Amino acid sequence: MKEISAGGVVYRLLPDGRTEVQMIQDRYGKKTLPKGKMEPGETIEQTALREILEETGIEGKIVASLEQVKYKYNHAVHGTIDKEVHYYLVEATGGDLQAQIEEIRGVEWLDPLEAWSRQREQGYANNDSVLKKALDAMRIEVE
Repeated sequence: MKEISAGGVVYRLLPDGRTEVQMIQDRYGKKTLPKGKMEPGETIEQTALREILEETGIEGKIVASLEQVKYKYNHAVHGTIDKEVHYYLVEATGGDLQAQIEEIRGVEWLDPLEAWSRQREQGYANNDSVLKKALDAMRIEVE
C-alpha cells in the first residue's frame, strides 16, 4: 500500500530583516516539519498548505519544491506502507501560530541556525536534507 503526504519548511520575514523558520514537536517529542496525508481530490501542493494550516495555524504560499522523502513503515491493519512525503519551501502569509493539539505537542518560530541545531539534535534524520535545502534556498549557511 502507498501513502502520499506533503508538508513544508515554513519561514517568515520579520520587519527588521530577520528570517524565522517554523518547527513543530510531534506527539513523540521529536522536532520536525508540519506534514500530513493527501486527501481525495487534492493536489500535493494543496495537501502541503492545508496540513501546515491545520497543524500550525499558519497560511502560506509555496516558493519552491524541496525534496521527496520515501520510507516504509508497518501499519497494524494494512501491513507494510510505502510512504512518500513531498516537502516544499513555504513562505508564511498569514494566520495565527497555534498547535493542533490533537496531532502535535507544539509549534514555534526559531532563528534558522537554532532550527538547524534542533533538527540535528532532536529531529528525524531523513529531514536533515530537507531543512538543509530550505536553508540553502534562503541563502542561510549551516555546517
